[in-house]
Amino acid sequence: MLITKASEYAILSLIVLSKATVPMDSDTLSRELSISKSFLAKILQALAKSDILKSYKGVNGGFALAKEPKEINMLDVMSSVEGKAPAVFDCAPSTKNCPSDKADICSIWPFLNKLQLKIDFFLADLTLADILED
Repeated sequence: MLITKASEYAILSLIVLSKATVPMDSDTLSRELSISKSFLAKILQALAKSDILKSYKGVNGGFALAKEPKEINMLDVMSSVEGKAPAVFDCAPSTKNCPSDKADICSIWPFLNKLQLKIDFFLADLTLADILED
């Protein structure tokens, strides 16, 4: 599945954080978005580890965007929270890594691979700024 709850919540969090004037802690963000605090905390940590968010410690700590919205693309966001690049299908990007070991006789793999490449390009081109404009 391309967009999991983790990816959805990451994007929603980035939208809220892009409008914040000060860092927001995970408690406040989880209440505002009605998301489990523990699940959201993992997502925010993944985004911070990928340098999409900055993490601030202390009483007034929390999370803030580490980059301008136009510099944050959705492929990076989704890859960071999923731990791998988002995939529409179980097909591997290479016939050598086919999960069913039947790549040599698969007639649909070339189509699925082309579709995945187009989706990857679209997500790499789609920025947080684009989402904020809609």
